[in-house]
Amino acid sequence: MSETYRTVADAATATFVVRGSEFLGHVRPVESVDAAEAFVDRVAAEYDDATHNVPAYRVRAEPDGEFLREYSSDDGEPSGSAGKPALNVLTQQDLENCAVVVTRYYGGTNLGVGGLVRAYSRATKEAVEEAGIVEERPSERVTVTVDYDDSGTVRSVLESEALEFEADYEAAVTFDVRVPLAEAEALRDRLRSATSGRADLA
Repeated sequence: MSETYRTVADAATATFVVRGSEFLGHVRPVESVDAAEAFVDRVAAEYDDATHNVPAYRVRAEPDGEFLREYSSDDGEPSGSAGKPALNVLTQQDLENCAVVVTRYYGGTNLGVGGLVRAYSRATKEAVEEAGIVEERPSERVTVTVDYDDSGTVRSVLESEALEFEADYEAAVTFDVRVPLAEAEALRDRLRSATSGRADLA
């Protein structure tokens, strides 16, 4: 597996109309198959009045694993006319950890299999263009829980490493940190050392 992979930079939606049918391509970066499935379910629930919600995703099953899970469904469209074209766009652009759902509101005119293939491909391509593509390094999530006394120390370690994190201040302080795989163990060691072993790491 390479040191980096290509994925979409952000969540985005692209919309267009073909012969009366409205297509909405929704795309977002995801970190796991579960996150991809949750995104697919969320879009299907939000657009439950649509004629079709066609999902496709490519997700590396383990952050450091070779196994890439690919999935698509035609969601009631003619076989091979919807999910596969959407998935093919992700494959051709070599995108991983990326999920797409193309929503279609039927406009009364049949597009034929060729027309559907073009429309579902276009919806995926335009959503990806809208989102932008970035190179990411395989990463994992590290959860750090500390008392308030140690929270400033933990925050300064994370900031000095320029890591993405979210902090949740409740009875204790929990930091949810995204760390490149190659650096995760060194970060854990540094946090243990900085807090004299008081940090609870998961």
